[in-house]
Amino acid sequence: MDLTLHVWRQNGPDDKGRFETLPARDISEHMSFLEMLDVVNENLIKDGKEPIAFDHDCREGICGTCGLMINGVPHGPLNLTTACQIHMRHLKGAREIWIEPWRAKAFPVIKDLVVDRSAMDRIIEAGGYVSIRTGSAADANATPIEKMDVDMAMDSAICIGCGACIAACPNASSMLFTAAKVAHLGRLPQGQPERYERVLEMVRVQDEEGFGNCTNHGACQNACPKGISVDVIARLNRDLVKAAITQKPYEISAV
Repeated sequence: MDLTLHVWRQNGPDDKGRFETLPARDISEHMSFLEMLDVVNENLIKDGKEPIAFDHDCREGICGTCGLMINGVPHGPLNLTTACQIHMRHLKGAREIWIEPWRAKAFPVIKDLVVDRSAMDRIIEAGGYVSIRTGSAADANATPIEKMDVDMAMDSAICIGCGACIAACPNASSMLFTAAKVAHLGRLPQGQPERYERVLEMVRVQDEEGFGNCTNHGACQNACPKGISVDVIARLNRDLVKAAITQKPYEISAV
């Protein structure tokens, strides 16, 4: 495959940035998308040019690091797939490919395709954990949990924190990410003591970080590589209303 890449190049958050047109020649259709970028970078280095900066780690669709917009779509053309799992055969017939970083106020560009996603970490730090002493590992059947609750908790826990939902949302909202973390813990007995404090604090930090509000476009659900449903947002909103009434005064901006 011989391709023309239009890659976003930006030296830092204060740089204006621009698209740079680069050739990608003799690319095997069996390469992954990131392997193709590796080949392009090798050629750039040989020519004495600056390689493209992009995030990657496991390259197995687990870590959530490989956040890229491929032809305007988070993670590329396949559903339920991360960018590192895209192979060039999935783009067969393409002659030009546009590659950009996540676009969100809360995701400042570090360099080229790499963005700072630490705002998501700060949402987790605000309440995405269980701090109470739960003791050592108990017998699996010691605390009976409804199968529906277990299944829905696991459906939420599968979030890999990649940020595709935020990149896809026209408001750059992190509601699907935050709601997945809230629903994951709120469905389990260990998460109940801090359930309402958790939702208040996580939504507060979400607002402070500059993420937009949810307006029910549903683009986040479509972009999520793990298929997390917007149903978790409805659950978060219900918990948020109850928490605001029963816990402490709070401006409910997420509803």
